[in-house]
Amino acid sequence: MIPELAETKTAIESKSNGRKPAIGVVLGSGLGSFADQLEDAVKIPYAGIPGFRPTSVPGHAGQLMIGSLRGKTLAVLQGRSHIYEGCTAAEVAFPIRALGVIGVKTLMTTCAAGGINSQLRVGSLMAIEDHINFTGDNPLIGRGSSEAGNVKFLDMTQAYSSRLLEKLTVASDKLKLGLRRGVYMAVTGPNYETPSETKAMAWLGADAIGMSVVPEVLVARHLGMEVAGLAVITNLAAGISGRRLSHDEVLETTRKVSENFNKLLEEFIANL
Repeated sequence: MIPELAETKTAIESKSNGRKPAIGVVLGSGLGSFADQLEDAVKIPYAGIPGFRPTSVPGHAGQLMIGSLRGKTLAVLQGRSHIYEGCTAAEVAFPIRALGVIGVKTLMTTCAAGGINSQLRVGSLMAIEDHINFTGDNPLIGRGSSEAGNVKFLDMTQAYSSRLLEKLTVASDKLKLGLRRGVYMAVTGPNYETPSETKAMAWLGADAIGMSVVPEVLVARHLGMEVAGLAVITNLAAGISGRRLSHDEVLETTRKVSENFNKLLEEFIANL
Protein backbone atom coordinates (compact mmCIF):
# COMPACT_ATOMS: atom_id res chain seq x y z
CA MET A 1 0.00 0.00 0.00
CA ILE A 2 2.95 2.35 0.54
CA PRO A 3 3.76 2.76 -3.20
CA GLU A 4 0.06 3.22 -3.93
CA LEU A 5 -0.16 5.93 -1.26
CA ALA A 6 2.73 7.74 -2.92
CA GLU A 7 0.81 7.69 -6.20
CA THR A 8 -2.33 8.84 -4.39
CA LYS A 9 -0.50 11.74 -2.77
CA THR A 10 0.94 12.83 -6.11
CA ALA A 11 -2.44 12.63 -7.85
CA ILE A 12 -4.20 14.73 -5.21
CA GLU A 13 -1.47 17.32 -4.81
CA SER A 14 -1.17 17.80 -8.57
CA LYS A 15 -4.79 19.01 -8.60
CA SER A 16 -5.05 20.82 -5.25
CA ASN A 17 -3.43 24.10 -6.37
CA GLY A 18 -0.87 23.94 -3.58
CA ARG A 19 -3.41 23.87 -0.75
CA LYS A 20 -2.49 22.01 2.42
CA PRO A 21 -5.63 20.92 4.28
CA ALA A 22 -5.25 20.13 7.97
CA ILE A 23 -8.93 19.29 8.46
CA GLY A 24 -10.72 16.39 6.79
CA VAL A 25 -14.48 15.79 6.58
CA VAL A 26 -16.30 12.66 5.45
CA LEU A 27 -19.88 13.27 4.30
CA GLY A 28 -22.29 10.36 4.64
CA SER A 29 -25.51 9.43 2.85
CA GLY A 30 -27.39 12.49 1.64
CA LEU A 31 -25.10 14.90 3.48
CA GLY A 32 -22.99 16.02 0.54
CA SER A 33 -24.50 19.52 0.32
CA PHE A 34 -22.12 20.71 3.04
CA ALA A 35 -19.34 20.70 0.45
CA ASP A 36 -21.23 23.32 -1.58
CA GLN A 37 -20.16 25.90 1.03
CA LEU A 38 -16.47 25.52 0.21
CA GLU A 39 -14.86 28.52 -1.46
CA ASP A 40 -12.58 28.16 -4.50
CA ALA A 41 -12.92 24.39 -4.29
CA VAL A 42 -11.26 21.90 -6.60
CA LYS A 43 -13.18 18.69 -7.31
CA ILE A 44 -11.35 15.42 -7.86
CA PRO A 45 -13.54 12.42 -8.77
CA TYR A 46 -12.60 9.25 -6.91
CA ALA A 47 -12.07 7.55 -10.28
CA GLY A 48 -9.07 9.82 -10.78
CA ILE A 49 -7.40 9.00 -7.46
CA PRO A 50 -5.32 5.80 -7.18
CA GLY A 51 -6.61 3.47 -4.45
CA PHE A 52 -10.06 5.04 -4.15
CA ARG A 53 -13.08 2.83 -4.75
CA PRO A 54 -16.03 4.24 -6.70
CA THR A 55 -19.29 4.87 -4.87
CA SER A 56 -22.45 3.11 -6.03
CA VAL A 57 -25.04 4.29 -3.49
CA PRO A 58 -27.46 7.20 -4.04
CA GLY A 59 -26.48 10.17 -1.87
CA HIS A 60 -22.72 9.63 -2.32
CA ALA A 61 -21.26 11.88 -5.03
CA GLY A 62 -17.87 10.18 -5.02
CA GLN A 63 -15.43 13.06 -5.17
CA LEU A 64 -12.77 14.74 -3.06
CA MET A 65 -13.15 18.48 -2.70
CA ILE A 66 -10.42 20.77 -1.38
CA GLY A 67 -11.38 24.33 -0.54
CA SER A 68 -11.76 26.97 2.16
CA LEU A 69 -14.39 27.59 4.80
CA ARG A 70 -14.27 30.28 7.48
CA GLY A 71 -10.54 30.72 6.99
CA LYS A 72 -9.73 26.98 7.19
CA THR A 73 -8.54 24.72 4.37
CA LEU A 74 -10.57 21.51 4.21
CA ALA A 75 -10.34 18.20 2.38
CA VAL A 76 -13.90 16.91 2.06
CA LEU A 77 -14.77 13.37 1.02
CA GLN A 78 -18.18 13.79 -0.60
CA GLY A 79 -19.43 10.24 -0.16
CA ARG A 80 -17.77 6.96 0.79
CA SER A 81 -17.62 3.30 -0.18
CA HIS A 82 -18.96 0.59 2.16
CA ILE A 83 -18.20 -2.98 3.12
CA TYR A 84 -21.58 -4.04 1.73
CA GLU A 85 -20.47 -2.86 -1.72
CA GLY A 86 -17.90 -5.65 -1.73
CA CYS A 87 -15.02 -3.65 -0.25
CA THR A 88 -12.80 -4.74 2.61
CA ALA A 89 -12.56 -2.50 5.67
CA ALA A 90 -9.05 -1.54 4.51
CA GLU A 91 -10.38 -0.42 1.11
CA VAL A 92 -13.21 1.53 2.74
CA ALA A 93 -10.72 3.36 4.95
CA PHE A 94 -8.07 3.96 2.27
CA PRO A 95 -9.25 7.56 1.64
CA ILE A 96 -8.42 8.34 5.27
CA ARG A 97 -4.85 7.18 4.67
CA ALA A 98 -4.83 9.48 1.65
CA LEU A 99 -5.94 12.41 3.81
CA GLY A 100 -3.14 11.53 6.21
CA VAL A 101 -0.40 11.69 3.59
CA ILE A 102 -1.57 15.13 2.37
CA GLY A 103 -1.38 16.53 5.91
CA VAL A 104 -4.80 16.16 7.54
CA LYS A 105 -4.55 16.07 11.35
CA THR A 106 -8.20 16.46 12.38
CA LEU A 107 -11.04 14.33 11.01
CA MET A 108 -14.80 14.83 11.23
CA THR A 109 -16.68 11.78 9.98
CA THR A 110 -20.44 11.96 9.47
CA CYS A 111 -23.19 9.51 8.63
CA ALA A 112 -26.86 8.70 8.51
CA ALA A 113 -27.93 6.29 11.26
CA GLY A 114 -30.90 4.49 12.70
CA GLY A 115 -31.97 5.54 16.18
CA ILE A 116 -32.13 2.93 18.95
CA ASN A 117 -32.15 5.10 22.07
CA SER A 118 -35.70 6.29 22.84
CA GLN A 119 -34.45 9.86 23.30
CA LEU A 120 -33.43 10.03 19.65
CA ARG A 121 -36.00 11.13 17.11
CA VAL A 122 -35.96 11.18 13.32
CA GLY A 123 -33.95 14.28 12.43
CA SER A 124 -31.90 14.32 15.66
CA LEU A 125 -28.20 15.14 15.47
CA MET A 126 -26.01 12.85 17.58
CA ALA A 127 -22.36 13.39 18.42
CA ILE A 128 -20.62 10.02 18.45
CA GLU A 129 -18.84 9.58 21.77
CA ASP A 130 -17.84 5.93 21.27
CA HIS A 131 -18.52 3.00 18.95
CA ILE A 132 -19.04 -0.76 18.82
CA ASN A 133 -17.55 -2.55 15.81
CA PHE A 134 -19.91 -5.32 14.69
CA THR A 135 -18.70 -5.42 11.09
CA GLY A 136 -16.48 -8.46 11.61
CA ASP A 137 -13.65 -6.67 9.80
CA ASN A 138 -10.86 -4.30 10.72
CA PRO A 139 -8.73 -2.13 8.39
CA LEU A 140 -5.71 -2.55 10.68
CA ILE A 141 -5.44 -6.31 10.12
CA GLY A 142 -2.03 -7.00 8.63
CA ARG A 143 -0.80 -3.51 9.42
CA GLY A 144 0.84 -2.05 12.50
CA SER A 145 4.39 -1.59 13.66
CA SER A 146 5.72 -1.96 10.11
CA GLU A 147 4.34 1.51 9.44
CA ALA A 148 6.54 4.29 10.81
CA GLY A 149 5.11 5.87 13.92
CA ASN A 150 2.27 3.35 14.29
CA VAL A 151 1.74 0.74 16.98
CA LYS A 152 0.58 -2.83 16.50
CA PHE A 153 -2.00 -2.82 19.28
CA LEU A 154 -3.88 0.48 19.05
CA ASP A 155 -5.39 1.94 22.23
CA MET A 156 -9.03 2.93 21.66
CA THR A 157 -9.84 4.24 25.13
CA GLN A 158 -10.76 7.57 23.57
CA ALA A 159 -11.45 6.95 19.89
CA TYR A 160 -13.42 10.21 19.67
CA SER A 161 -11.68 13.27 21.04
CA SER A 162 -13.28 14.72 24.18
CA ARG A 163 -11.88 18.11 23.17
CA LEU A 164 -13.64 17.99 19.80
CA LEU A 165 -16.79 16.60 21.38
CA GLU A 166 -16.92 19.63 23.65
CA LYS A 167 -16.39 21.99 20.70
CA LEU A 168 -19.23 20.28 18.84
CA THR A 169 -21.47 20.68 21.89
CA VAL A 170 -20.59 24.37 22.23
CA ALA A 171 -21.38 24.91 18.54
CA SER A 172 -24.73 23.18 18.94
CA ASP A 173 -25.61 25.19 22.04
CA LYS A 174 -24.82 28.43 20.21
CA LEU A 175 -27.14 27.42 17.37
CA LYS A 176 -29.75 25.91 19.74
CA LEU A 177 -29.81 22.60 17.86
CA GLY A 178 -30.18 20.24 20.82
CA LEU A 179 -27.26 17.94 19.97
CA ARG A 180 -27.39 14.49 21.59
CA ARG A 181 -24.48 12.23 22.45
CA GLY A 182 -24.39 8.48 21.99
CA VAL A 183 -22.67 5.23 21.05
CA TYR A 184 -22.66 4.20 17.39
CA MET A 185 -22.75 0.54 16.38
CA ALA A 186 -21.38 -0.37 12.96
CA VAL A 187 -22.61 -3.39 10.99
CA THR A 188 -21.89 -4.44 7.42
CA GLY A 189 -25.37 -4.24 5.90
CA PRO A 190 -26.71 -3.99 3.27
CA ASN A 191 -29.87 -5.26 4.95
CA TYR A 192 -31.38 -3.31 7.81
CA GLU A 193 -31.45 -4.90 11.26
CA THR A 194 -34.29 -7.11 12.50
CA PRO A 195 -36.42 -6.05 15.48
CA SER A 196 -34.68 -8.70 17.60
CA GLU A 197 -31.29 -7.36 16.57
CA THR A 198 -32.42 -3.88 17.59
CA LYS A 199 -33.20 -5.20 21.08
CA ALA A 200 -29.82 -6.93 21.27
CA MET A 201 -27.98 -3.79 20.17
CA ALA A 202 -29.77 -1.72 22.80
CA TRP A 203 -28.79 -4.29 25.44
CA LEU A 204 -25.16 -4.02 24.28
CA GLY A 205 -25.22 -0.24 24.76
CA ALA A 206 -25.76 1.11 21.24
CA ASP A 207 -27.74 4.32 20.80
CA ALA A 208 -27.65 4.29 17.00
CA ILE A 209 -26.75 1.89 14.20
CA GLY A 210 -25.17 2.37 10.81
CA MET A 211 -23.02 0.77 8.11
CA SER A 212 -19.95 3.02 8.04
CA VAL A 213 -17.70 5.31 10.14
CA VAL A 214 -15.80 2.72 12.21
CA PRO A 215 -13.18 1.63 9.61
CA GLU A 216 -12.40 5.30 8.99
CA VAL A 217 -12.03 6.06 12.68
CA LEU A 218 -9.74 3.07 13.27
CA VAL A 219 -7.36 4.19 10.52
CA ALA A 220 -7.54 7.84 11.57
CA ARG A 221 -6.59 7.00 15.14
CA HIS A 222 -3.86 4.66 13.93
CA LEU A 223 -2.41 7.61 12.03
CA GLY A 224 -2.65 9.85 15.09
CA MET A 225 -5.51 12.03 13.86
CA GLU A 226 -7.88 13.69 16.31
CA VAL A 227 -11.38 12.44 15.50
CA ALA A 228 -14.95 13.64 15.89
CA GLY A 229 -18.12 11.92 14.68
CA LEU A 230 -21.59 13.23 13.89
CA ALA A 231 -24.63 11.11 13.02
CA VAL A 232 -27.96 12.24 11.60
CA ILE A 233 -30.77 10.01 12.87
CA THR A 234 -32.67 9.37 9.65
CA ASN A 235 -35.00 6.63 10.85
CA LEU A 236 -35.83 4.63 13.94
CA ALA A 237 -34.25 1.18 14.04
CA ALA A 238 -36.39 -1.81 13.03
CA GLY A 239 -39.20 -2.71 15.41
CA ILE A 240 -39.36 0.66 17.19
CA SER A 241 -41.80 2.52 14.96
CA GLY A 242 -43.36 -0.47 13.24
CA ARG A 243 -42.57 1.05 9.83
CA ARG A 244 -40.65 -0.65 7.04
CA LEU A 245 -37.20 0.86 6.49
CA SER A 246 -35.87 2.21 3.20
CA HIS A 247 -32.95 4.21 1.84
CA ASP A 248 -35.44 6.66 0.34
CA GLU A 249 -36.46 7.60 3.90
CA VAL A 250 -32.80 8.12 4.80
CA LEU A 251 -32.25 10.52 1.90
CA GLU A 252 -35.50 12.38 2.55
CA THR A 253 -34.59 12.95 6.20
CA THR A 254 -31.07 14.14 5.43
CA ARG A 255 -32.57 16.59 2.91
CA LYS A 256 -34.85 18.01 5.60
CA VAL A 257 -32.14 18.40 8.24
CA SER A 258 -29.28 19.39 5.93
CA GLU A 259 -29.57 23.09 6.83
CA ASN A 260 -29.06 22.44 10.55
CA PHE A 261 -26.38 19.85 9.84
CA ASN A 262 -24.46 22.24 7.59
CA LYS A 263 -24.72 25.11 10.10
CA LEU A 264 -23.46 22.92 12.95
CA LEU A 265 -20.53 21.58 10.96
CA GLU A 266 -19.55 25.07 9.78
CA GLU A 267 -19.68 26.51 13.29
CA PHE A 268 -17.67 23.58 14.63
CA ILE A 269 -14.98 23.96 11.97
CA ALA A 270 -14.77 27.72 12.41
CA ASN A 271 -13.68 27.21 16.02
CA LEU A 272 -11.07 24.51 15.52
